Amino acid sequence: MTSRSSNRLARLTTDLWLVLALVMLTAIVGSIKPQLLEGGSLAALLKTFSIMVTMVLGLTWVIAAGKIDVSFMQIAALSNMICAATVGYGWGWAIVAALSVGLLAGLVNGWLVAVMRLPALIVTISMAGICASAASALGKGTVIRIADPGPISWLLNTLLWDAVPFVFVPVLLVAALAWYVQERLTLGRYIYAMAQNEAAVRAVGVPVTRLTILLFGLSGLSASMAGVMLAASLSSGQPMIGGPYLINGLTVVLLGGMMVRVGKPNILGTLTATMFIGVLFSGAALLGLPDYQRQIIQGLLLVLGLAVATIAARHHRSRRQEH
Repeated sequence: MTSRSSNRLARLTTDLWLVLALVMLTAIVGSIKPQLLEGGSLAALLKTFSIMVTMVLGLTWVIAAGKIDVSFMQIAALSNMICAATVGYGWGWAIVAALSVGLLAGLVNGWLVAVMRLPALIVTISMAGICASAASALGKGTVIRIADPGPISWLLNTLLWDAVPFVFVPVLLVAALAWYVQERLTLGRYIYAMAQNEAAVRAVGVPVTRLTILLFGLSGLSASMAGVMLAASLSSGQPMIGGPYLINGLTVVLLGGMMVRVGKPNILGTLTATMFIGVLFSGAALLGLPDYQRQIIQGLLLVLGLAVATIAARHHRSRRQEH
């Protein structure tokens, strides 16, 4: 019984080590800089968390399936600009237009990867360039101002208990639904299995082509949702807004893949890693660390997450070969 309890504790620690690291980091930074735990700082942190999580939910599934999407941030930028450019017709039409373009871009990515069998990295790099150019063309290289930030702004700026943005609640609900699908439904098993052996999954009758198109479509849709949220948050469309989110998005997804299912990106890991990065960078800013030092830390975390994912993939392949 003692051995079994020790094994369970060891497994729990392995699965949730990033949660423990987040708690420790928050406690350490909060003890040095209590401003981190004040209402205004928490609200800003959770608002940024909500936008980042929305942007990478679909990306998490794409990478979990063994693919890659580096166009998500520029899809968000294009949707951000489309929302700003069409908001004069009403926020409803602007949101529909922005989400439709994001979904279409994702579906095109999926079609090129699944049907045309083109490399996902090349396809999404090309799509990123197209979306970035289109975003710049919409505003002729400048920012598009939004006079009325609309109902999304209310979600972002209305606070619960003077510290929690209201948008945090629906984002968590959507993330909980995504977690349930990935971890409890057959679709989630297919996603994980595709990363291990796509040919075998196809051989047992799983519609891999349609599933791949669906995953890229969801990635584009979630990125465009984040673009709409950014338009409301900044009261503007900004064509260059997507650049910083590339490293941020890949970091949280790959770092999150180091917990729960090691080497396999998952929703709970993405949520925890996003909060961890948020607390880390907020703490670094409060402590006065220069931007380049924060970028070095982020780069190291990205390399660490990528290394763990690669090692885990090799381990799974070697185990299959043994059996």
